[in-house]
Amino acid sequence: MSKTGYFSHRDCWLHDMGPAHPECAARLDAIEDRLLITGVGDALERRDAPKASMSDLELGHERLHIASIRGLSEMAADNQAIGGPETLMLDTDTAVNGATWNAALRACGAALAATDAVISGEMENAFCAVRPPGHHATRKQAMGFCFFNNVAVAAKYALMRHQLKRVAIVDFDVHHGNGTEDICAGDPHILMVGIFQHPFYPHSGDKDPAANMLNVPVPAYTKGMDIREIVETYWIPRLEEFKPEMVFISAGFDAHREDDMGQLGMVEADYAWITHRVKDIARRFSKGRIVSCLEGGYVMAPLAASVEAHIRVLADL
Repeated sequence: MSKTGYFSHRDCWLHDMGPAHPECAARLDAIEDRLLITGVGDALERRDAPKASMSDLELGHERLHIASIRGLSEMAADNQAIGGPETLMLDTDTAVNGATWNAALRACGAALAATDAVISGEMENAFCAVRPPGHHATRKQAMGFCFFNNVAVAAKYALMRHQLKRVAIVDFDVHHGNGTEDICAGDPHILMVGIFQHPFYPHSGDKDPAANMLNVPVPAYTKGMDIREIVETYWIPRLEEFKPEMVFISAGFDAHREDDMGQLGMVEADYAWITHRVKDIARRFSKGRIVSCLEGGYVMAPLAASVEAHIRVLADL
């Protein structure tokens, strides 16, 4: 049995973008409940996520962007204290409240702490049950429910702080990880492979990606078996050629057929299969080193069941 870490923090529950928003704390509750009921949680090494430092955030983000998120979160807290609005809208679907700053620091800090633990050999792999998610956050813009790009910052951290030479990012969220591409495009030390519904938000990823970006846009209603074929045909040979020393996963589960955020047809068995294939790559080239971070997934039952399937593979359960 591999030793799998589970990184989270109660601060991640406090970030709130308003009533009925799909990216809500209930997502983490659903995951926790599922791991408790199934007993999977008992097999994991639980850790509280620390806060990411400013210098580490700057590996992926401009200083002005970092300062703006902090300032807006503090402004929201001040507004709430005097009876004003509890949230400040950044765009039509992304908002901050007084807890957003700390939650975003914990979410990114979880990915960094997991990276430290996995590279040190303390754990073989880890899953970060955190929010807000990250893969839409660009170097200088928050968008798509995301503020700091947890996976992109962690990938840069593995290269810069731990002197790894090649890391891979795997993204199977229903949406294109445009923020990760913005931060990592053109870096020969990073290979990103992704599959996403297109045309669809954020309406990117299909035209002239950088050489280190393997984007595979698929139409709505693509089923799991077709996605498996794409992974086998495109992702795996490119990952084998690249020989990553560590693998990061942007683990979005909104491509599930029961998730109405998108229109793809994956099920729990497909997520388990992809995790098996990625884990095989990691064991052959990366000493088994994987850090996976929660991205999308907005219908509670399929989200929780898919995360369970993903973690079962990571932990050899």
